[in-house]
Amino acid sequence: MGSEAPAEVPDPLHQMPAGKPLNYAFSGYATTIFEVMSKLAATHQSVNLGQGFPDQEGPQSMKEIASKALYEQSNQYPSLLGVPQLRQAVARHSAACQGLACDWATETLITVGATEGIAAAFMGLINQGDE
Repeated sequence: MGSEAPAEVPDPLHQMPAGKPLNYAFSGYATTIFEVMSKLAATHQSVNLGQGFPDQEGPQSMKEIASKALYEQSNQYPSLLGVPQLRQAVARHSAACQGLACDWATETLITVGATEGIAAAFMGLINQGDE
């Protein structure tokens, strides 16, 4: 009576899915603080200030374009996995053109280019000594 321990608050940076880690060097990190803050901002429909601030004012023409975009588009950094609309389009294309159905939310990732994507895959899957 009254002696129950309080429930622990989970640490989102170190929550790992069940199963064998893919890469020992990164297996202790479930995600980054930027991803955690981006998800919290999206969940609470708030402005995400987690990525820092500019050092200087930009040119007036840039501010006008940015201002217009604030009203017409999203003004937040996307998830580290990529912009959801693009990931959805990739999943549709994969199913339609390659016959490979995939879940856009859990099975797609947008990278800057092929080199980054291949390097990320290798770093995430291969451990020292693997052949």
